[in-house]
Amino acid sequence: MKSLFFSLFLVPGFLQAQRWHINLTGGVSNYSGDLQAKNYTFDQSYFAYGAGVQYDLTPNLALISNINILKVGASDQYNNPDLVFRNLSFQNNITEWNLLAEYTFLDITKKKFSPFVFAGIAIFHNNPFAYDTLGEKVYLKPLSTEGEGLPQYPGQKPYSQTQFSVPIGGGIKFRVSESVVLAYEIGFRKTFTDYMDDVSSFYVDQTILQNAKGPLAVEMAYRANELKGGDQTYPVSGTKRGNPNHNDFYYYTGIRVSIALINYKTYDRGRTDCPPAVQ
Repeated sequence: MKSLFFSLFLVPGFLQAQRWHINLTGGVSNYSGDLQAKNYTFDQSYFAYGAGVQYDLTPNLALISNINILKVGASDQYNNPDLVFRNLSFQNNITEWNLLAEYTFLDITKKKFSPFVFAGIAIFHNNPFAYDTLGEKVYLKPLSTEGEGLPQYPGQKPYSQTQFSVPIGGGIKFRVSESVVLAYEIGFRKTFTDYMDDVSSFYVDQTILQNAKGPLAVEMAYRANELKGGDQTYPVSGTKRGNPNHNDFYYYTGIRVSIALINYKTYDRGRTDCPPAVQ
């Protein structure tokens, strides 16, 4: 009778719970844009981490939701040789929430490893900043370094600090126990902004920028004059500062630990009236 009660009421709940997993991630993040020409590199990367939940729809298909904390940044000091004397730099702290569909090619509950792919949608908040000549941290968006939001430049719209992105990527999973799976993954985020680095188009008129935003905006917009041998003359309005034809993107490379919430072999160890572990 006890076995029948367990089968009718408890087993479905355990099976349902076993589909849920806690995911913990750690690795490095980077970006590609006007200050980092390489599409994928570990140069100038920063530590990234995150946590989330996973629900297995089938042994191969899962829904995943994560909150990730990432950081990206780059400097013209390490950029293409023809851009070194532009002397711009930035860093950007990113908080991301995503919703992903993940497909694992093999049944990882029966196999030791399997490749996988994922895609989805994400919302991220970012706030680019740089350091001035005194080493003080300066947030760049309020300075309108390219005339964003100034009436003299109606085509330069202010950029939003909260944006959508499209995550896509993949990797390989390794089962290390009945309830723990390790995954090595690479995930790219296509964005719809060219201002993760606060660089996109052209220099604006020095006088207009200073009158609207103050001398700090001029200082952070043009930094070639800080270098020995650098051009001390602020560029004329319309001089190229960045490349507006390509949006920025950011990416993450690292390890994910996936932990099942219930494991039969652990929960039912020592009992004889419970069903066998699900493999």
